Amino acid sequence: MTAATAFYVLKVIRFRTSMLRLIATSLCLRCQCAPVLPLHLRPCATLSPAENQQTVEALYYLSVDLQKVRTLKGWVLHRSPAYTKEVADMLKDMGASGSIIARILAGHPEAILCPPEELQAQRKLWMSVCPKDKELVGIIEKFPASFFTSSSHHDNQQKNIAYFRSLNLNKRIISKLMASAPQSFSRHVEQNEMMVRTLQQAYQELGGEEANMKTWLQKLLSQNPFVLLKPPEVLRQNLLFLRDRGFSTAQLLRLLSKLKGYVTELNPDSMRRTLAYSQDTMGCSEAQLRDMILNCPALLYYPDDILAERFESLLKAGISMSQIIETPGVLELTTQIVKYRIQRLSAHGYDVTAGSLEVLCGTKKDFEMSYEKLQLRRERPLFNPVAPLIGDD
Repeated sequence: MTAATAFYVLKVIRFRTSMLRLIATSLCLRCQCAPVLPLHLRPCATLSPAENQQTVEALYYLSVDLQKVRTLKGWVLHRSPAYTKEVADMLKDMGASGSIIARILAGHPEAILCPPEELQAQRKLWMSVCPKDKELVGIIEKFPASFFTSSSHHDNQQKNIAYFRSLNLNKRIISKLMASAPQSFSRHVEQNEMMVRTLQQAYQELGGEEANMKTWLQKLLSQNPFVLLKPPEVLRQNLLFLRDRGFSTAQLLRLLSKLKGYVTELNPDSMRRTLAYSQDTMGCSEAQLRDMILNCPALLYYPDDILAERFESLLKAGISMSQIIETPGVLELTTQIVKYRIQRLSAHGYDVTAGSLEVLCGTKKDFEMSYEKLQLRRERPLFNPVAPLIGDD
């Protein structure tokens, strides 16, 4: 760097320094002239009120993960009054261990805002359908929001419990409904009555036997508790659409049972698109498609892109379209599961391209049982009845 350049750089630095000093002085003068707001009117004073120290200490004493509470629902720590000790004492009285109590309060800290009288009312209500403390603690651990609900729903909960008891439903089914779909019990009982009536009418119109209706309804509600939250018109529209597609009443009843309550999650437009795509892809007839749907209801509710991915994966593995048509249940499996199962079977010499695809289908337990049978068949020596027996000399 030349002397002239160095001199120029030094002048620039001095100029910028003087400008910064001038700006700083100006800001200081403005701050001195500005009126000072009282503490209670300052914005910062209302943005983050202090945590309820008593609550924090009580949760710390119970070994609750405070960092998790602050991250997910920190607002709870600022509320007062809080009933941390009362909630913990009730859970302990029901047989909950310290670690379970800590997990419940970390996952659902709003529980500590429930007054003691509401807690006892909820406990009494739940005990009417789940009389064993141990089972109720298990429900609270898994579905805390369903237990620690607002007292404003208590009247509706009582009426809905009484209604489902009048249907002679199993107490375990009712408690499962309350836990997994609490919205069904917090709303007016008339809404549930209407949906249940619609389900019962559909069952009878499709030829279902009166003697089996209670069992059928229990199974349907336990498989999909959210069926109660759907408008009754949805069920009627879907059944009408399927009837128009050529399904007989007996087939519709079978399909309604196989869909496990998810018939209300469908709509005619999505089913129309899915069925058109499946028929075009497989090149099958309407009758073949109906048979496939009865064996694999997933063809009704999986979107085109998912089905396309599964068809592509199966065809890449060397499986033919005729095999898929014969065993459509394979479409219920994800591509990852299919690849894994094919690899395991191939490792033991089973060729899925030549054999039945039934061995691929089903749950993990089903597959393991089929896999073990194949292994035993390979390891067991064949008995030849005409071969001479080898005896001891």
